[in-house]
Amino acid sequence: MNKTLVIILTSFLAVMPMAVSAQTNADPEGYVTYSLPSTTITLDVEAVQERFYAGPYAKFAEKYLGIKPRMKDETTVQLTQLRMTPLVEADQSRRYSLTASKKGLNTSSVFRLSSAGLVTFADAKFADESVWRFPVEVKGDFSDKGISSNLTSESTTLYRNEKKESAYNRVAVQQNMVVEKTLEQKAAETASTILDLRRQRLQIVTGDTDATYSGEAMGAAIEELTRLEKEYMTLFVGYSEFQTQKMRFDVIPEPGRENQMYIAFRISDKNGLAPADDLTGSPVVMEIVPQEIVQTDAVKKGKEEVIHYRIPAICTVKLKDGANLLLQSRMPVYQLGQDSSIPASLVLK
Repeated sequence: MNKTLVIILTSFLAVMPMAVSAQTNADPEGYVTYSLPSTTITLDVEAVQERFYAGPYAKFAEKYLGIKPRMKDETTVQLTQLRMTPLVEADQSRRYSLTASKKGLNTSSVFRLSSAGLVTFADAKFADESVWRFPVEVKGDFSDKGISSNLTSESTTLYRNEKKESAYNRVAVQQNMVVEKTLEQKAAETASTILDLRRQRLQIVTGDTDATYSGEAMGAAIEELTRLEKEYMTLFVGYSEFQTQKMRFDVIPEPGRENQMYIAFRISDKNGLAPADDLTGSPVVMEIVPQEIVQTDAVKKGKEEVIHYRIPAICTVKLKDGANLLLQSRMPVYQLGQDSSIPASLVLK
């Protein structure tokens, strides 16, 4: 069986193993101390927060422009990227010491030393990352299309009955008075201006105009008409402000825990990405499902010195936002695996 042996050493000294008692303020002199490995799952999360402001004429947009805009102010957050990386650290709750010996440690065929002082088998791999980019929901937007009004006109005649000597006569009534324009009247005028700007732009492009435009003049005229149209359209469809937020969260699986489910982070429409202890947001849950480790037959231990090591559990790690599965990957998690030992004679010359 190919077992991954990971021990953190502080020296290349030749060693003979000896179990150490509980950690004191300082490690004993004349010993090399090492720790068993532990896996920390790091999440690099990116989200975009949108603050939307509805237009004052939104409720008249369907009537005058034939579109259905968003009707009220709102703030939403959407995940755009999620990166999950397992990192190996020293488990400070599993520390051991080895005594120095005249025999040398066989580093050429069994171990390799990383820049962080991590000694492992040569075929071990760490920090393999899983990345998921979330597609942004795209909806059709036809708000800037069409140059004809959404309304048509119908003729009708109103009459007032006027009593004469022996009969009633119908008389047309006309009365003029100055009143404040209603919100709908303002919306109607703005919609008419938008349609007129579109009509002028079409005339310039097709050449159906008395004025002559060419080269840069035509481009500048079309650009200005488009800018004015967009400004007026915000009164109907509103506008949005976007902010990108990036944060990093760490999840450390706990051995011996029956339920391997953790709140990795939270998403709040108001605050965006938030840590697990911020109760204002909805939780993103990490579920870790360790693969079963088959137990070997027990071997009676003699007085022979041993080196402790840890076999990682291969786990299926899932990230869920409610019932939605955001990301799933397989990775080794050391502290959820099996602690074991190897006779010192197998690794010492």
